[in-house]
Amino acid sequence: MTTGVLRNPDFLRFLSSHVANELGANISRVALPLVAVLALHAGPAEVGVLSSLQTLAFLLLGLPAGVWVGRMRKRRVMMVSDLAKFVLLGSIPVASALGLLTIEMMFVVALLAGVSQVFNDVADQTYLPDLISAGQLTDGNAKLEVVRAGAFLAGPGVGGTLVQLLSAPRTMMATALGALASVLLLATIKAPDKPPADVERTPLLRGIGEGLSYLWHHRLLRAFVASSAIGNMCVSGVLALSVLFLAETVRLSPGAVGALLMSGGIGGLLGGLTGGWLARRVGSARMTWLAVTIGAPFGLLLPMTQADWRVVCFAITSIMISWSATLMNVGQTTYRQLVTPEHLLGRVNASVRFMTWGIMPLGALMGGLVAQQVGVRQTLWVLMAGRLLAFVPLLFSPLPRMREFSEVEARS
Repeated sequence: MTTGVLRNPDFLRFLSSHVANELGANISRVALPLVAVLALHAGPAEVGVLSSLQTLAFLLLGLPAGVWVGRMRKRRVMMVSDLAKFVLLGSIPVASALGLLTIEMMFVVALLAGVSQVFNDVADQTYLPDLISAGQLTDGNAKLEVVRAGAFLAGPGVGGTLVQLLSAPRTMMATALGALASVLLLATIKAPDKPPADVERTPLLRGIGEGLSYLWHHRLLRAFVASSAIGNMCVSGVLALSVLFLAETVRLSPGAVGALLMSGGIGGLLGGLTGGWLARRVGSARMTWLAVTIGAPFGLLLPMTQADWRVVCFAITSIMISWSATLMNVGQTTYRQLVTPEHLLGRVNASVRFMTWGIMPLGALMGGLVAQQVGVRQTLWVLMAGRLLAFVPLLFSPLPRMREFSEVEARS
């Protein structure tokens, strides 16, 4: 059956841990740079470095993390990662209160918190198949996407309010407490934390190679990665230019800019809410294919945005891109969890994250350089046209001929 995932008490505890963690993380999206700007008077370059350090760990440790997580109990990895984030993020308000906070300390905290997040993400996607049945994976992944999208939508607003009420450094304690709450909720899960599948302790380089090799030789997984990498590269360029485009080119007020930037969260929320229903109605594989084909053309509306009724072009694009991406994530994550052998799942998850997220800084850099030469609106046309190419790898994969991912061979 594909229903009933919310009747699983352990899944509800797992989902609740995500609520606490994701809300805290999205509050941090606002609070962390504001600490640097308001409390330490950091300049644009320092804020840029702080932002890049938060994701640098995905490039530095993304591949080996998959091997290391394979040697450990997954729930324990998540709990230790969350506990590390609690200590790291909680150190910011403490240091601020003692007059010891520096921008260098924040750089270290951002980098180490990013390292914790890498291990948490790999263990998280690897752990879910141990917690629920294979038939519930699509619905379970969809519910997790609802939480992520809802936190993405609500977190910045909550964070901004808390900064006004408490100050930016004290707001960081809310993010730390979210990580601690996640630890406590994970600890209440009654299902045994399965021992590691990689009992033979595969050597690091060999383990990385096995994960990459499995991914490369699996036709549909390879197509998913290629499609996501193309889409992420183009969308990261768009995200890097969005504020500049809306504020300087379209000339909208800061309030209107903020409202439009939140529209992506609405699309993600809709995707998470409709994912399980669509999978049951049309099939999990067909749902993924439809999301890609329906969502892609809407990107061409974004460069048409103007400071009149055409402002809705930006909102429609953001909603549809996020809706499509959420359903794509639900589908490909479920498929990967179904077909990848248990002892390789952590490495394959890490390889996917490395290749699909590691491309994003390049996309942002490319967007900025091209915009400097040809203009912001023209660059958005280029990026959104390029995003249509994400459709091509899937067109030549088995996906268009599939209905259900459950029809494929189960992992061994």
